[in-house]
Amino acid sequence: MQRLSDAYGRLLDALLLAACALLLGITLLIGLDVLLRNVGLGGIPQSNELSEDSLYLVTILAAPGLLRRSQHIRVDILLRVIPPRIAWGFEWFGDVVGLICCGFFAWYGLRVTLASYAAGSISIKTLIMPEWWIFAPMPLCFLMVGIEFIFRMRLLALSPREARADAVSAS
Repeated sequence: MQRLSDAYGRLLDALLLAACALLLGITLLIGLDVLLRNVGLGGIPQSNELSEDSLYLVTILAAPGLLRRSQHIRVDILLRVIPPRIAWGFEWFGDVVGLICCGFFAWYGLRVTLASYAAGSISIKTLIMPEWWIFAPMPLCFLMVGIEFIFRMRLLALSPREARADAVSAS
């Protein structure tokens, strides 16, 4: 199981790298667009739409890796002041709720993607593309976040009966 977890971690690291590359691309694209507009060359008309779509991809590509690294948003002040066994129970509750939510969003995202594909829906903005292309990454990434919740629950089961030590608040 540990080898599977390590391999999965490498996949999530690759997705984080892809998210970083997209963020760099957005930054360069916006900078180039502004430069071109300011020198009177008209700019890049597709830059706003490409930036919006890329930012969406950055968010969902990075989510599983950030959860794995415990770098997601987490308010754990309460977990630090309650008895350790109760905090451990809350950790379980949070992971189970997270897994259920990921399952729902993956299922719903898949339904939306398939419906868009079946309907032949097209997104017409500056760029024209099949709408399902925009939706397709969502169910996959939520499935991957759900898988990470399973790995987190495995680690929690093997850990001391207290709140996770790897995810601490800034306070």
